[in-house]
Amino acid sequence: MTPTTPRTRAEQRERTRQVLIRDSRRLFAAHGYAAVGLSEIVRSAGVTKGALYHHFDAKVDLFRAVLSEVQTEVGDTVASTADAQSDPWEQLVAGCQAFLEATSEPGVQRIMLVDGPAVLGWAEWRALDEATSARHLAEALTSLMEAGLITEQPVTPLTRLLSGAMNEAALWLATSTDPADLPATQAALRRILEAFRAK
Repeated sequence: MTPTTPRTRAEQRERTRQVLIRDSRRLFAAHGYAAVGLSEIVRSAGVTKGALYHHFDAKVDLFRAVLSEVQTEVGDTVASTADAQSDPWEQLVAGCQAFLEATSEPGVQRIMLVDGPAVLGWAEWRALDEATSARHLAEALTSLMEAGLITEQPVTPLTRLLSGAMNEAALWLATSTDPADLPATQAALRRILEAFRAK
């Protein structure tokens, strides 16, 4: 056995794990968690059930990994969009609008907003959400309060209200057939945010 064998095996295991997550994500997005069986996942990924169980104890654990990936991507999109703005207030607005756009995509919406809380339960789903998008929102609101751009107030209730409103809007946008609904919703969100701006 050469010194590179363990690393090669570790890389192979990681590749297998990533293929399982990638194919599961595609299937969950297209059909929903309940409609996708493990046999379909391993067939799509080209691996055995033994390989799947080597990485994930059950389908729910695989879904949790998929959801975590989706939430991380959405959170990264929100953060990078916000960071592209130089004005602190526009960072908040751009980040919130980016969240609406990212989560209005039907596959993301199904995994993150429909199946996420249904499969994992509300408490676990919310904890995952808090670690990504909600954390970015709370940090942005805190910074704006410290800068005097938002009236000083408890951050947690405001974060919950805005996050809930945006999640509900994203659910609606994912079922909308009118392309004008996204910009109209983003404009309405901007008006809501302006109400919190310090005068």
